[in-house]
Amino acid sequence: MNPQILIVGAGPTGLVMAYNLARHNIPFRIIDRSDGPGQASRAMAILPRTLEFYQQFGFVDEVIDHGIKMEDVYVRVKNKIKAKVHLGSLGEGLSPFPFVLTFPQDDHERFLLEKLKNLGIEVEWKTELLSLAEHGEGVKTLLKAQQEETAYFKYICGCDGAHSTVRKQMKIEFKGEKYKQHFYVMDVEGSGEMMKNQKISISFSNEEFLICMPVRSKGTYRMIGIIPSAFGDQNDVKAENIHAFLQQTFGAQVEGINWFSTYHIHHRVASRFRQGRTFLSGDAAHIHSPAGGQGMNTGIGDAINLSWKLAAVLQHKAALSILDTYEEERLPFAELLVNTTDRAFKRMVARDKTSQFFRKHIFPPVLSFLFRFPYPRYKAFTILSQIRIKYRNSNLSSGQGTKVQSGDRLPYVEGNFEYLQSLNWQIHVYGTAAEKLKKSMQERGFSLHEFSWNPYLKKAGLQKDALYVIRPDGYIGFISSEQRIDLLHQYLNTHKILPFTNEY
Repeated sequence: MNPQILIVGAGPTGLVMAYNLARHNIPFRIIDRSDGPGQASRAMAILPRTLEFYQQFGFVDEVIDHGIKMEDVYVRVKNKIKAKVHLGSLGEGLSPFPFVLTFPQDDHERFLLEKLKNLGIEVEWKTELLSLAEHGEGVKTLLKAQQEETAYFKYICGCDGAHSTVRKQMKIEFKGEKYKQHFYVMDVEGSGEMMKNQKISISFSNEEFLICMPVRSKGTYRMIGIIPSAFGDQNDVKAENIHAFLQQTFGAQVEGINWFSTYHIHHRVASRFRQGRTFLSGDAAHIHSPAGGQGMNTGIGDAINLSWKLAAVLQHKAALSILDTYEEERLPFAELLVNTTDRAFKRMVARDKTSQFFRKHIFPPVLSFLFRFPYPRYKAFTILSQIRIKYRNSNLSSGQGTKVQSGDRLPYVEGNFEYLQSLNWQIHVYGTAAEKLKKSMQERGFSLHEFSWNPYLKKAGLQKDALYVIRPDGYIGFISSEQRIDLLHQYLNTHKILPFTNEY
């Protein structure tokens, strides 16, 4: 079959988009102007919600084996520990993966490339998009590898980063600004108190801060900080300058530098995530501070959300209007994320006396105090992990629940997430499903799963004997407390939803 979709950009967002489309047997091409996958570790954290998506793909255990679980966070002020937070069990009972994993982006990309290769998919490296324009019922593109090529596609997915050619071609605004501070990032081998065990260390000293976390193996660490104001030309800072500064200010014994770079950070959100047959995802759609390790994971969430919808439309398993819900669902979260990480990051990096006092004398004891109690730990995990993301205002969310509403991520309870590996629509009933419901769903080709009721299900927010329609991405599309088959049929018919018939 002719490729239906062009994915521009082969970072984590584009690769996850490609993998999900491939699993649904959608023909596509994926191109990248680079000559191969990245060589630097860049994004590090893989959050629980992303691990849940990878569980749906069936390779989460391999990812965890490749990465490092972050067990603890230490906060230091002038080399003295002022707070300690245990992350290892922070989300116990809320997710099958109640922890944060570090997995360097270059290794992560190579892992995803290998998974695509196993499905017979190869990235077209050294290939760039020169132009695109809607043409009839598709998009006409001009591509350039060794020579120029005109190619036609049904849809374009712009996953091509902060300087997105796709976004610029569509003349979509990228509103926001650049932080005035100049940052450095380096991967080092070393020793010292902050480089003991598998932990994250956040260190403050007057104007300066340093984040340190393990990268690939014992003794190798990622360090991120602001270039000190005492350094004259901030555009010409060398690794050896920072090396001496780290030892003097934070007591870090750096014995080898594997990678060093300086950069500015922006926070921006595209005014639109869709224009006609063209979509933006990942850094092409939103960029923000590295606070909380949310950036790459948000891009992967974009890819999951869009890819199954494109697959459904192209296979005539859903109404064309379902594509409108991509921007409807993902743009508000991107705006919320940029605003919240921006506020947190500004407080972290500000050099005024008030901010310094907050970082050194208020933040550590308050953090220690709050994390003694279940509710702050619960809230922290839901925010950090991205399991809080909801699509309640989406046109694809319908029906009334109690605590858990349509548009919410399906709550994790023992045994229910394993069925999500079908990457398909399904019906869940926590309690007893009526025989009429079972027969109706069997006739329509939908899988129905019953779960024996127990008190923990109520605690998780689920309603006894209610009917839940679960989307291919693990979010709840429709709820009926009384198992109303007429309302269920109305929901399915409105969106022309049919189950995928190409389960892998």
